[in-house]
Amino acid sequence: MEPFNIKVGFGADEVTLTILPTTEGHYLVTYFGGIIGAVKRDSDEQWEQVPDEEVVASDLPLYSPDLNADRLNFVLCEHTVNLIGEEIMAELKDS
Repeated sequence: MEPFNIKVGFGADEVTLTILPTTEGHYLVTYFGGIIGAVKRDSDEQWEQVPDEEVVASDLPLYSPDLNADRLNFVLCEHTVNLIGEEIMAELKDS
């Protein structure tokens, strides 16, 4: 499967994330050219964050927040993982 972009909203703001499907069934989540982490569906069909030590970054660097940048600082948490999972499912239905 090819990489694809999703949009996740935060109030009036919205960020675009690139999703890179992996052969392990994970989806790498990238933002501004760096990997934030990865998400996957668990045995109960719920979305969860892949532990950082299981994320294989390949050629991409890890994302590091920049408090002085003109962008939202984005972190994975239970809420954002669920938002990302919903958008991934919508993309998979459309493809």
